[in-house]
Amino acid sequence: MTRPVTVVTGGSRGIGAATCVRLASDGHDLALSYVRDDAAAERTATAVRGAGGRCVTVQADTSDESDVDRLFDTAARELGAVTGLVNNAGVTSPHGRLADADTADLRRVVEVNVLGVLLCSRRAARMMTRRKSGVIVNVSSAAATLGSPGEYVHYAASKAAVDALTVGLAKELGPDGIRVNAVSPGIVETEIHAAMGDPGRPSRLAPTVPLGRPGRAEEIAAAISWLMSPESSYTTGAVLRVSGGR
Repeated sequence: MTRPVTVVTGGSRGIGAATCVRLASDGHDLALSYVRDDAAAERTATAVRGAGGRCVTVQADTSDESDVDRLFDTAARELGAVTGLVNNAGVTSPHGRLADADTADLRRVVEVNVLGVLLCSRRAARMMTRRKSGVIVNVSSAAATLGSPGEYVHYAASKAAVDALTVGLAKELGPDGIRVNAVSPGIVETEIHAAMGDPGRPSRLAPTVPLGRPGRAEEIAAAISWLMSPESSYTTGAVLRVSGGR
């Protein structure tokens, strides 16, 4: 059987890297995008190959249309017809009140977390519609429903947009045999907290999680892998919360 070919954006670290390795072990070939860390991208690619998958890495900014086209064109040329997309690339900014947020930070969050997902989903839809099959999984956040006051309401708003996109696009593409779902992680131990200036955030907020701990990237990857698999063949338009009960 032909192996699925899946594009994972933001696949060099954190949830994206764990997803690439999990999908490779589940039989996928991967094209992963990354913004700047060549070494991290190559470490993930090496792990993917060790798990039995083929892998290409593409430096790309998902908020740039030409970069998105290059990412998908490379995947198709090097690996074959793209059958899946995981919209994982996302950014946040230094946490704090919206009144204190920098306009450049607000713009970047919207460009990557909303426009980037739209551009990648549009390109995937164009490719998958011709084949009348495909799977898209968006990485949202529990922040979309919690609002994240005092931390990053702009990030929460961008992820709420991802949830709306998931529901609408699932209805739009369902007749073409394409499933669209989202995973909504809670607090997860990844580098994103250090990037926003608060590396100790997961342990500090662990007491607010009913399960009493932050999640692991591998636990989110497992949910993504299930939504990408034939086992979820009747699931579309769903936003699967993986948040420890938070």
